[in-house]
Amino acid sequence: MAYTNKRPGGKKRPPGVKKDTSYAARAEARRAKTEAQERSFTVKETAELLPFLLSAMSGTGRNSVKSVLSHGQVRVDGVPVTRHNHELQPGQTVVVGKERAKPKVSLTGLRILHEDDEVIVVRKEAGLLSMSSSRDEDNTVYRQLMGHIRHNDPNGRLFALQLLEKDASGVMLLAKTEAAKEALLEQWNAGTAKQAYTVLVEGKVKTEADTVTSWLRETKTLKMYASRKEGDGQRAVIHYKLLKAGSQVSLLEVTTETNRKNQIRAQFEDIGHPIVGDKKYGSSLRNLGRLGLHVHELTFVHPETGRTTKIETEVPKTFLAPFNDNGQA
Repeated sequence: MAYTNKRPGGKKRPPGVKKDTSYAARAEARRAKTEAQERSFTVKETAELLPFLLSAMSGTGRNSVKSVLSHGQVRVDGVPVTRHNHELQPGQTVVVGKERAKPKVSLTGLRILHEDDEVIVVRKEAGLLSMSSSRDEDNTVYRQLMGHIRHNDPNGRLFALQLLEKDASGVMLLAKTEAAKEALLEQWNAGTAKQAYTVLVEGKVKTEADTVTSWLRETKTLKMYASRKEGDGQRAVIHYKLLKAGSQVSLLEVTTETNRKNQIRAQFEDIGHPIVGDKKYGSSLRNLGRLGLHVHELTFVHPETGRTTKIETEVPKTFLAPFNDNGQA
């Protein structure tokens, strides 16, 4: 029993013992209160849900029972059910709660591609922040997904593993447990978790495929600079393959051998082909209305199953618009 110094009949809190106001304690109190308000029934024979409830909840009006059903307050073996003619089987447990089911969380600017107990993978659209340090900023990938997870699990957790620029798009991987976070970060740092990018750069790239090796260093303005001098910063390696080339822009597929901050942006600026729309890293073209950077593929080893998992998504149509049928921009 919880200690109290106010309610008559309650067990008084001993001197020096403070009330536990932690998040875990509050969550447990809410759970206990909800369970105390629930009624549970065991199914004895095959029946449809509405007639079963009318019989089990004798004394409750038909309209009230139908309202409870329609508002998602009825669970069959732990799963919310609203269909009146849902067929029940002997041995199943039907629970009627006081709280109405929460409305489904809508997501803006992102789409869930895969979700299980350990990870969640989404496609982020350009214009959406991955994460913000401001509590006033709700429209981020992290905040939206946290709302999605806690819709069903008030204690659910979420860990961002890689952040995409606001004006970039593509696949993002997040962990739902501490263990999954640690395992995936280890893959990220070791380079076993990989991303493939579709990148639209300025100028006509003449080489069909190439590897770019640089050393990156960060300035006081938080901009990364690529140096050709060995040892002058962190080693960064990217590989690219030419997909389409025009007179003004080129479309590339890029993979990274290292995972450095802004390395693709800095390295393409260094070789004279800045990413379209990337003013910070030397771009003069603004006609795309976003950053010409998209993560179209993500590969990682699932921390629970140990299987190699590959998630792919389509390339934005705006990346292909500059090219006509002859592949000329």
